[in-house]
Amino acid sequence: METSASGVPRPAVPQTAGATRAIHRAREAALAGGRPAVAPRAEIGASWDRVLRSGIDPDQSTESPLLDVDEIEHRRRSSTLGEVMPLLDDGLVALADAAQQIMVVTDVECRVLWRRGNAGVLRRADDVCLAEGAAWAEEATGTNAIGTALVSRVPVQVHSSEHFVRTLHNWTCAAAPVRDPRDGKMMGIVDMSGPASTFHPTTLALVSSVARLAESEIRNRHLQAIDRLRSVAAPLVCRLGGRALAVDTHGWLAAVTGMPPVDRLPLPKSLRPGRVWLPSLGMCRVEPLPGGWLIQVSEGPSDGAPQRVVLDLSRPRGLTVNVVGTVGTWTQRLSPRHAELLYALALHPEGRTASELAQDIFGDATRTVTVRAEISRMRRHLAQVLAHRPYRFGEDVEVEVIHPEQPADLLPHSTAPVVVGARTPG
Repeated sequence: METSASGVPRPAVPQTAGATRAIHRAREAALAGGRPAVAPRAEIGASWDRVLRSGIDPDQSTESPLLDVDEIEHRRRSSTLGEVMPLLDDGLVALADAAQQIMVVTDVECRVLWRRGNAGVLRRADDVCLAEGAAWAEEATGTNAIGTALVSRVPVQVHSSEHFVRTLHNWTCAAAPVRDPRDGKMMGIVDMSGPASTFHPTTLALVSSVARLAESEIRNRHLQAIDRLRSVAAPLVCRLGGRALAVDTHGWLAAVTGMPPVDRLPLPKSLRPGRVWLPSLGMCRVEPLPGGWLIQVSEGPSDGAPQRVVLDLSRPRGLTVNVVGTVGTWTQRLSPRHAELLYALALHPEGRTASELAQDIFGDATRTVTVRAEISRMRRHLAQVLAHRPYRFGEDVEVEVIHPEQPADLLPHSTAPVVVGARTPG
């Protein structure tokens, strides 16, 4: 997708009758398993491929079982997007109404939670089940702006026959994902949809801008909440001896003493008061604060140190490291690069220098700066199991690697010599 100098997505959808016919022919060729004379846009072609593999019928209805009213209300109350709906209403609804379109807001499952806009278009939307509680993920309704934006994680505009299901060929839609600035996770999708005749090339930029505005509003509210927590926590932390810090429920720092400050402390999904092992700090005592946690780091010997590390490389899209201790188990998702590094360390329990790891990963022993930076990032989450000088797993830590069933499937996209060599043993 092209972008303007300001970074706002610039649509590249068909805007003439001839271009629309070309896309229609490309779609028909894709359905027939052939190669079209004019290829669709990359994001549309990728979506068609996914939908074809999932078995969606291009002639099916877009109807889906609707969530009941109580479930919709529960999801609305549970979603942070509910806090910024007034902003979304102000930013899009009046424009959507004037443009003969509607605004649609979904959760991360592409379930419609809110819709507003032109009354006539709302009635037409009911005919294609673009209704509150309906499912608009790709696996339910094929290529569409809402579902495709969720998969691609970028703003997407889908016009007329770019939709996979024929029922939607009279529609145009533009959607942008909204991420939670506190943890980077997807919160949902903001979309503008309407009859194909209402297509306008600036709609995608408009939707994208409003989505970014919503993220900015959530960020500002978060900063205000941190300030409130700091006013309570800072006096408490200052009176404590040793290492301690106060963080909000997402791990963002409000106050610290006795240790270098960090922007954010990785927290387990379910944190409770009491003695807790945190991978980046060791054994801690955790107490609740209004809007966060007070965490005191134990200074004495720890009886909850990790005993075992399980590096799971069995699924290319589910790379994880599991840290097992006497007081619990923690799982950390891994990027492909971090999986490569941990795999190299698992193969060499005696440890590796930065230059040796650079040779393992890049085939170039001089790339030590990159290696040190990546190890430093990993130690933010795994400091208690990774040692250095040389880099290695801790001496008392048992390490297990779960390989894929076929050696050739080990980190299939990796070009690291240490991985390539392991794929063809012997």
